[in-house]
Amino acid sequence: MKYLLIVSIFTLVILSSCSTNRAFTKGEYTDPDRVILLNDKFNESDMKILADALTKSLEESSIIKDQTSKPVFQVETVTNSTSEHIDMQSLTDKIRAALIKTGKVAFHNKQERGTLSAEYEYQTNSGNVSKETAKKRGFQIGSDYILTGNFTSIVQEVGDKEVIYYKLTLNSTNITTGIISWSDEKEVKKLYKKRSISM
Repeated sequence: MKYLLIVSIFTLVILSSCSTNRAFTKGEYTDPDRVILLNDKFNESDMKILADALTKSLEESSIIKDQTSKPVFQVETVTNSTSEHIDMQSLTDKIRAALIKTGKVAFHNKQERGTLSAEYEYQTNSGNVSKETAKKRGFQIGSDYILTGNFTSIVQEVGDKEVIYYKLTLNSTNITTGIISWSDEKEVKKLYKKRSISM
């Protein structure tokens, strides 16, 4: 009896180590636009659907479409109000990159203001840069709008089914007036069915 118990424990340890030390050894490239739902977490397909829809909406809005010159935006990182750990900077960057590609808007690089300030200081005061080519302070273009966003989710589980609802809301605020000049939202809903795991 004692021998059988030891063998059983040893077998469980082996099986456990095998299952946790699996490695994916074969891979292949796939279409980035192909939707692959491996689990019920927020994924790159969700990010693309949300970013593409809101980018198109903003591009077609009056604050861009009706302007004779490019409006300048300052973008803030989208706020994550879900319970998931999601790379909001990546989502924010995707929206900004898509808008820049339209050729209809311009963005300030807020994250690099410290770097720009240091570079102005170097070019004007270090003595290493010619006066003819040194970039001087006071010539930056002021932003017209601030782009902000909020990302939320609702998860519902009933029996063996799970419904996940995501919503991304973006707002564009006019810096001069403080008024929200454009706002839109995009929703994504996904349905999952739990699989029974046989032992």
